[in-house]
Amino acid sequence: MFRVHWFLLRTSLEERLIYRGDFAFATFIRFLPIITQICLWGAIFDIGTTDGTRRLNGYSYQEMVAYYLLTMVGRAFSSMPGLARDISKEIRDGSLKRYLTQPVDLQTFYFWSRVAHKLVYYMVATGPFALLFWLCGSFFTHLPTGIEWVALIVSLMQAFLIGFLLDSLIGLCAFWLLEVGSISFIFMMLTYFLSGHMLPLDWLPGILGQIVSYLPFQYLAYFPAAIILGKFSPAELAWHLTAATGWVLALWLLNRAVYAWGLRRYGAYGG
Repeated sequence: MFRVHWFLLRTSLEERLIYRGDFAFATFIRFLPIITQICLWGAIFDIGTTDGTRRLNGYSYQEMVAYYLLTMVGRAFSSMPGLARDISKEIRDGSLKRYLTQPVDLQTFYFWSRVAHKLVYYMVATGPFALLFWLCGSFFTHLPTGIEWVALIVSLMQAFLIGFLLDSLIGLCAFWLLEVGSISFIFMMLTYFLSGHMLPLDWLPGILGQIVSYLPFQYLAYFPAAIILGKFSPAELAWHLTAATGWVLALWLLNRAVYAWGLRRYGAYGG
């Protein structure tokens, strides 16, 4: 079984490397909005007309820019563009039946495909990310401890798994709906907000903030960013890492259950 998984990963890597030029161009395009965001937050904090000490909901301008840059890292691990669409297409056109006769199922294949995608993406994006964080180094006012660095690495792995499992669930809805494009788009918009990529989740008021704190979306972007900003004590870090692990397990079990349930009504048409 290990050889099968290694073959899937190696083949997916080779396929992705063929399009490394496209990866490089797409990576460059994704970095362009950063300047706009930095200028936007500068206008919100009135940088240039104040002494630079203004804070909004506990965040200074420097912390806000640092938070935005860190959420980009989290989202780079957790975002799965096209995954739900690809899975739904396999189901809709009947291609899924090939996985029923092979030693690897649909979700395992796409898991290793996404691992390869992320590996190639970071081969290309590490340089731009390093340059960006070096240029904005003065915005990072908190010096992370060793525990926080370890927690960050673990949280990014959890962000990848949760992001994959959530998008996979959307794709598996095609067993009943066939086309999931609209659902995927709505889910993407909600995730962008609920993950904390748009605004820090500790800005959310009252009951809304409490509800969001019980959902898995915070582990896609907000949690990794907040770790490096020093927003959590060691005890809180341990609790959140445990909760995220619980979400990974729960979503994996849900994926397997939905996949098995969907296969019972799958007609293997098309293809």
